[in-house]
Amino acid sequence: MREKVIVALDSFKGCLSSGEANRAAAEGLLALNPEAEVIQVPVSDGGEGWLEAFRSAWGGETVRLTVRDPLMRPVTAAYLVKGDTAVIEIAQASGLTLLSAEERNPLVATSYGTGQLVVDAVSRGCQEIIVGLGGSATSDCGIGMLRAIIDGLARHGVWDDVRALDGVRFTIATDVTNPLCGENGAAHVFAPQKGATPEMVRTLDGRASRFAEVSARHFGYDRQNAPGAGAAGGLGYAFLQYLHADCRPGVDLLLDTVRFDDLLQGATLVITGEGSADRQTLMGKLPFGILQRAKARGVPVCLMAGRISDRRMLLDAGFASVTCINPADLPLEEAMKPEVASEALRRSAMRCWRASGGRL
Repeated sequence: MREKVIVALDSFKGCLSSGEANRAAAEGLLALNPEAEVIQVPVSDGGEGWLEAFRSAWGGETVRLTVRDPLMRPVTAAYLVKGDTAVIEIAQASGLTLLSAEERNPLVATSYGTGQLVVDAVSRGCQEIIVGLGGSATSDCGIGMLRAIIDGLARHGVWDDVRALDGVRFTIATDVTNPLCGENGAAHVFAPQKGATPEMVRTLDGRASRFAEVSARHFGYDRQNAPGAGAAGGLGYAFLQYLHADCRPGVDLLLDTVRFDDLLQGATLVITGEGSADRQTLMGKLPFGILQRAKARGVPVCLMAGRISDRRMLLDAGFASVTCINPADLPLEEAMKPEVASEALRRSAMRCWRASGGRL
């Protein structure tokens, strides 16, 4: 019987994309057994690699255009169109990776470029827009995005004149369930990693609270406490409050799209992983979502990561093995080199398959 292995690795941020990581692991498996059926599934939970994952699953047309980055500088961003559906990865226009460490400042960073992507998709006739919320540099509650939509679609420069969005369905993909404001909100939980000082966090949270209050008065309803409102610096809130978006876990949305449950039929092993695995992996992150799907069908799952903590907890959750791809004494700078990480994934995939009892 021909072995069937599914490789579905998340990106190793700053090092390898999901597709690159998958290819490296697949090379290791095929070196052991050239006759094996190795299915590579590019994956993402809504952040980096979202477009790549959908393009791999769907095909479609990649649209590139010049928009504004978080500091309102021109940048080329891409989104995907298939039929009347568009897939947007907000990091393309509003991502933290577009800024140097010295440039990070969520008090001034804007989501305007994301709004420009929405405007372009709507102008092309898209009626369904799927948005991956991850990797943002902003904490502006989506105000920049809304301003871009007004600039691009409103006849008289006010939100209530934006009629081009009537009938357009939005789905946001995020595993963040935080509200917009408060100790568990966008500013307090996520803004520090975007460059915010404690004083800036308080300012940002106050801004968010005032914006939500004004918005609730205008519309007569309030989405600031809805799960996902605090995602991407409050962009989730803007989609929920102003664009009536549905919110879904990014892992489930993507795995449904690639028909992952069907791929599991006849599989003998799944290899998944991410840059760093620990107890937070079990809080809805992509490898855990894959584990849940595979466990339900009796397929063992091996987890690989560049750094491992809480190994026992990960094994107790059901992973068949938990493998750190790097030696303990390897400097981080060396481990982050793409060629080093690729070779480490090749070797580790081989070890995982041997340990699982795969036929060679």
